[in-house]
Amino acid sequence: MNKLVLLLAAVGMASAACQSDSRGVEDRLNARLDRIEKKIDDMAKNGGARPGAAAQPTRAPRPEPDRAKTYSLAVDGDPFDGPADAKVTLVKAYDYACPYCERVRDTMDQLRQKYGNDLRVVYKQFVVHPQVATAGALAFCAAAKQGKAHEMDAALWDKGFKQHQFDKDGDNGQKCWESDAGCPVVLGFGKDIGLNVDKLKADMKGCVQLMQKDMRDLQALGVGATPSFFVNGRFMSGAMPIENFQQLIDEELKKANDTIAKEHIAASDYYQKVVVDRGQKTLDAPKQ
Repeated sequence: MNKLVLLLAAVGMASAACQSDSRGVEDRLNARLDRIEKKIDDMAKNGGARPGAAAQPTRAPRPEPDRAKTYSLAVDGDPFDGPADAKVTLVKAYDYACPYCERVRDTMDQLRQKYGNDLRVVYKQFVVHPQVATAGALAFCAAAKQGKAHEMDAALWDKGFKQHQFDKDGDNGQKCWESDAGCPVVLGFGKDIGLNVDKLKADMKGCVQLMQKDMRDLQALGVGATPSFFVNGRFMSGAMPIENFQQLIDEELKKANDTIAKEHIAASDYYQKVVVDRGQKTLDAPKQ
């Protein structure tokens, strides 16, 4: 069978998201296609039966959040766009080397324009390409401490991702943010946008714990790919059309308005008191 046909089939089955084990995906895909071709040839030679076939255990699917449920996801300390008292909080989990994350940038901007003060977008780093995306995640966090998260985000996408400029691990495996010199690429971005580079370098080290905490919190709720989103605690994933986001935001905005009016909750307290305090803290146990 033509390898191109197999490749197109494999690509067609792929979801619009970067998986957490996506390093070397091209090499693994090519190797997998070679194995598939060999199996097809072997089956053809054996009348359709796979030679020496033995029953293989089925791997359980990765647990994923129930899209109908509301999950508790704290956002304290995370950078965000929009008003802090917005009735709808959209948490975006992403990675600065993920093409699907870059694809939804315009969607996020359009949503912020459409919903105005009713929507805030909170940024949580979920690094699935650690060798090239970690420095960017830490630089974004550190830039936020100087009030320039938006400018750093734009630089990381437009100068970093689009121009393939990434800080990578050293030859000895040392992480650049752990070194005295720091990470030259993102520090250069920081200088370009007017940041105090020495403070940026120091704050990147301090941001490691926040990044790790965000990743643990997201993994605990079943996140395993980027981009992933929680809209007032309700999960969706992938580079979806804007209509998908609008439908969920509209549902949550109506729910927020009804709850605020009925329970006399301040809009500024809604996310904490209703989503975080009442939301589900863990995934349901898998069904046996």
